Amino acid sequence: MTAKLKLAITDAEWEIMRVIWTAKSASSKEIISVLQDKMGWKPTTIKTLIGRLVEKNLLATQAVGNKFIYTPTVTEEESVKKVTLDVFSHICNKKIGKTIVNILAEATLSHDDILLLTEVLEQKKKQAVNEIACNCTKGQCDCCKE
Repeated sequence: MTAKLKLAITDAEWEIMRVIWTAKSASSKEIISVLQDKMGWKPTTIKTLIGRLVEKNLLATQAVGNKFIYTPTVTEEESVKKVTLDVFSHICNKKIGKTIVNILAEATLSHDDILLLTEVLEQKKKQAVNEIACNCTKGQCDCCKE
């Protein structure tokens, strides 16, 4: 799954992708059965969203009989990572640590999640710097007013 990650997708499109990532592949009927009640969408709305994802090359199609089977061209992990890095690209480098702390404070984590985070932080600690450089243009954040 090596599609060029240009993930300008809507919240509604994310819902479709989550169904397909979970199923590995799905027909529109299968997607509709999962999302129609949850989202209150009509089948035509779901098919429109699927079509947009195909146009964006995030879903591949395969004709099987009289229906299409949709498979993701990008993994959920790649997509989540891309969206996260996109968020970080819009904030000052000096605020990324605090942003991660805020996310962690809100997240429900398992013991395994915490163990993994601890391991990653121990590795990051070995590479840590004393001060993070601001990456903003003058006037974009408080740290570059000079």
